[in-house]
Amino acid sequence: MSEEEKKSAEKEAQDEENEEDSYSLSDLLGDVLDILEAGAASIFVFILLFAFVMRPVTVDGGSMNPTLYNLDKLLILTPFKGTNGSIVVVDDQEGAVFSDPEQTVVMQQPGLGKVLIKRLIAHEGQEINIDTTAGTVTVDGNVLDEPYIADPTLREDGAFTYPLTVPEGYIFVMGDNRLNSTDSRSPAVGLVPVKEVLGTAIFRYDRESDLTEKWYDRFGKLF
Repeated sequence: MSEEEKKSAEKEAQDEENEEDSYSLSDLLGDVLDILEAGAASIFVFILLFAFVMRPVTVDGGSMNPTLYNLDKLLILTPFKGTNGSIVVVDDQEGAVFSDPEQTVVMQQPGLGKVLIKRLIAHEGQEINIDTTAGTVTVDGNVLDEPYIADPTLREDGAFTYPLTVPEGYIFVMGDNRLNSTDSRSPAVGLVPVKEVLGTAIFRYDRESDLTEKWYDRFGKLF
């Protein structure tokens, strides 16, 4: 091979090497951009979830003992208004009782003006009965199995006479701590408008350390 051919071959090899280095740098930059794009998308989805789908709520008080305790921290799903037996979070700005003995005419009234966390017992169209002698709650003729309550339901607090049918657009809620809960049984709360339900509690992600034995006791599902 002549000297000129050698130089030409070396130049071609150098050009190929430079070309490979150039591709490698381009690939690296492309990978970095892909990672940044994926990270930005994840952050955006996370923000959307907490803005429109989930939100944190802190328990205030003991009306949901022994299921929830004061200062427990919960995640709620905001689009869901709850089903019978679920734990709902309510912005109690407005409530309702009946203005007639037959309990057919709904009368709106101011609520407690604060967020309540309660158990959804009955929704619109359902008949609820509270037997304070037996300590039981019946919905549509079926006695509820309530393993989550602290005590039998021995109070009805005078807001209604039972049985009653929950009117359209409202729900009936009670705390699990039946002897220490201001809820739909009380004239101060009464029937809760569905529009005031902020969401359904799905998960407890923190609890005070003096109420836990193991680190994982802080967490628990609520559905």
